[in-house]
Amino acid sequence: MDGLTGKVVIVTGASEGIGRALALALSKVGCKLVLSARNETRLASLALEIANHGPAPFVFAADVGVPAECEALVKAAVAHYGKLDILVNNAGMTMWSRFDQLSQLSILDDIMRVNYLGPAYLTHAALPHLKQTQGQVVAVASVAGLTGVPARSGYAASKHALIGFFDSLRIELADDDVAVTVICPDFVVTQTHKRALDGNGKPLGETPMKESKIQTAEQCAEMMLPVIARRGRQLIISMRGKMARWIKLIAPGLIDKIARKAIASGH
Repeated sequence: MDGLTGKVVIVTGASEGIGRALALALSKVGCKLVLSARNETRLASLALEIANHGPAPFVFAADVGVPAECEALVKAAVAHYGKLDILVNNAGMTMWSRFDQLSQLSILDDIMRVNYLGPAYLTHAALPHLKQTQGQVVAVASVAGLTGVPARSGYAASKHALIGFFDSLRIELADDDVAVTVICPDFVVTQTHKRALDGNGKPLGETPMKESKIQTAEQCAEMMLPVIARRGRQLIISMRGKMARWIKLIAPGLIDKIARKAIASGH
């Protein structure tokens, strides 16, 4: 795909879900990949799959919530490839609990650290190199970053913060020709939902989503490629998400009902 071939791309949260699907899609259009996540075993499995049809990616396990590990990831990527063109901030975690049933408030700290502070840390480490290549930062947010979502309050807050941060950063980086792309998926089939934290801070163990009625990670990744390639500003993947921005302005009570129904139905 024009605009992506030969680009050096870091993808965080690459071990599964959207990150894994996006890494596979990027590899097929000729990107030179740096795969990162905390689970090195799953990263190695993905690297083998990619190597079957193209150049082997560089694998570097890291926790984006730790600034020193973010710096090490960027340093290793640049040492391996000699440059950095695109940073995809995809790693994330979620929760599934009403706020008044939350017994472990540390969940809020964990989600904000991974979903918002992690991308901020990693982007800060990557910016000197992205400025050199007039590169691009991609933030995988969520439609939950555009409006409130019941049972996902901490998650929605982190994604609101993520969007606000990168919208601000886009303005700051305009004179450096570093593009900032924010992508807002809707519900997607991913293991992240099974590991969503309940009110006690324990993983759910099974997804609350009706997976047959929501988008696959592969479908989501294919929709992301064109906007990344053209260095676009924003992509809201679902029609529901696109409509929600306008409904929220003219009928805020209605968007609350839509969000409540989406969570109750699981799709």
